[in-house]
This record gives sequence, structure tokens and C-alpha cells, in this order.
Amino acid sequence: MNDGRTEEQLEPAEADRVEVVVVGAGQAGLAIGYFLARQGRRFLILEAADSVGAAWRDRWDSLALFTPRRYDALPGLAFPGEPDGYPNRDEVVSYLTTYAETFKLPVVLNTAVRSLTQIDDGFELNCVGRRVRADQVVVATGPFQLPSTPALAGQLGPEVVQLHSTGYRQPGNLPAGTVLVVGGGNTGFQIATELAGTHAVHLSVGSRQTPLPQKIGRRDLFWWLTKTRLLTLTVDSRLGRRLSKRETLIGSSPKQLRRLGVELHPRAVSASNDTVNFADGTHLRVDAVVWATGYQPDRSWIDPSVLDAAGRVRHHRGVTSLPGFYFLGLYWQHTRGSALLGWVKDDAEYLAARIQILADSREPPRETNTQATADQEEASHVEPQ
Repeated sequence: MNDGRTEEQLEPAEADRVEVVVVGAGQAGLAIGYFLARQGRRFLILEAADSVGAAWRDRWDSLALFTPRRYDALPGLAFPGEPDGYPNRDEVVSYLTTYAETFKLPVVLNTAVRSLTQIDDGFELNCVGRRVRADQVVVATGPFQLPSTPALAGQLGPEVVQLHSTGYRQPGNLPAGTVLVVGGGNTGFQIATELAGTHAVHLSVGSRQTPLPQKIGRRDLFWWLTKTRLLTLTVDSRLGRRLSKRETLIGSSPKQLRRLGVELHPRAVSASNDTVNFADGTHLRVDAVVWATGYQPDRSWIDPSVLDAAGRVRHHRGVTSLPGFYFLGLYWQHTRGSALLGWVKDDAEYLAARIQILADSREPPRETNTQATADQEEASHVEPQ
């Protein structure tokens, strides 16, 4: 793993031209890096941050995955620890770091991609301090890019402390008093649960949810989802399309929060000074707000020809209409597991195969002669390594 070499320290071929560039050294980028390395490809993984797994490092201190360790492995390396336990944030960061080092993946840190342009024989990526050309590109920046907050955040007065979930670390980050958590996903529920021990907590939920228990009987939920193959439902299926439009809560429920003293509200619609107004006509005075309202993708640097009018990616299972240009790690890219640590490998393997097919199709035809044929026949009797 390269932890910050300059362009002058790189080999000329590595600096100027590679077969594949992967943008992002999170779980998606590392997973496809594993498959590209197995193919013997000459590739780079460009990461804007100073470490792999940067999105995980930005999460709150007590974060724990809702998938057991047995389901959290990337290809080729088991996730360490008790298989039925749930890893915390720091374990995930450590695992991703170890993964990149174990497979000697060519990660180049502190290298943000500023623009990507299609050229005659591939793509050119303009980065901070260097340019890289590649035959094929995989955008593996994941779903956690630009923190998103609603416009009403600007309606609150300066006396109200506001944090996006990316800035929240622990209850001590917030002043004493009343805290409103806005967002009905797993992040909002988990942060509200933690804050309930130290603050008067309210949770605003503006979307429909499907609460699922962490365990059914003595088995973890993901054991059942795997056995019933619900995790392999594709977004192209009727049920998959329905599920992709719903927020799924795992191990949390409104009933559990109420037992902890958390008061639930509908969607927050406006605010003034220190007061937030909700869709049912009620209002609440707050000392702090945590915006667990998700993220927006940052695709300002990407060729607009692969995006629709709303800026969404036009693709099928990560394959765009631009030959050699792919996305990996998108939410419901193909299945519910596409953006999950333990399942991103399925889409990664699929895209690596597509990369192989395109690379093979572009290779010039080999000259055939008697000696070449003899060499091929001899090679066919060599045992595979």
C-alpha cells in the first residue's frame, strides 16, 4: 500500500498509464482490487483521504454493525473475532487496513480525483499533484460522500448546536438539555438510543420503515436472510423494487425507543430560532439537533454522459453505457447487499469479470505460426499454479 509517494517516486508506467484505476479505498475499492490483483492487472486504487476505510473512521465512537462477523468478510480474508458477534467501528477500520496490506493492494493515499475525462483510448484522471491514464475506471466511492441536511437547518438560531451524524462522536459532543435527532434510518435510531442515557431525546421520522429484529428465535436475522435468499433478490425483481424504496430498520424499533423515554415525532417541516415544527402541527424547543439525514453523492467530477437529468448513475449492475466505466458499492446496485461490507464482493467479482472481457476484446490478435502453435501445445501440458 502506498501511503503518499509523490509522482516522481512512482515508476513511469505506474504514474502515466495503468490498465485500471479504482477510485476509492473503502470496502468496495478493496474488494475489486482483490479480483484485479488475481487477474494480474496493472492498476491503482486512488484514495482522497490519508487512510483506507475513511468513511468508517468518520462514524460515531459506539457504532456497531448489525451484521455478525461471519458475514463481514471481503474476499480472501476472514473477519477476525467471534463469528456471531457484531464488530465495532474500530474493528472494521483495522480489518480494512489489514486487508489492503495482506494483499499488497496498490493504494495511493492523499490523491483526490478532480476530474475524469474520456480520451480516445481510455480515460484521464486529473488528481491533486498528478495525472493518471487508464484503459478502464471503477468508481468505488460508496454511498457516504457529501453529508446532507434539509433546508430547515438554516432556519434554526445560532443558540442551537447542530451536528450531522458524520460530526457526532459521543453524547459529550452535545450540550445538556433537549436533543432532536432527525432521520428514521438505522443511524438515527442508534444515535437516539445512545443519547437516551444522558439527554431528553426526541426523534423525527419522515419516512416509512420496516423494523426487523436482530434475532429470530436463536438465529441472527442475516442467517435467515441468507437461507431464504432474500439478500440475493435483485432490484430488477418485483419484490426487490418494492424493498429498495423502503427504509429497513435492523435491531431497532419505535417501541424500543419509547421504552427508553425517547419521544417520536413525524417529519420536521420548519424551524425558527430554537423551535422545530412537525408535520402534525406540534412543535419542540431544542438545545441541539443531530441530522441523521444521510448523504448526497458527489459526481461533479464524473463525465455527465453516464448520468441522467437528476444526476443519478445510468447503469446495470454497475456497468454504464460508456465502455470501460463502472460503479461499485451503490445502494441497491444489484441487491440489498450491494453496499454492505460482506456482500459487496459479489458485484466486485462481476465487474472484474467484465473488465477482463473488455480487456481481452481489445488485445490485438496474436500472430499464428508453427512455433507459436508448438509453444501453445507445450504450455497446455503445464500444471496450473
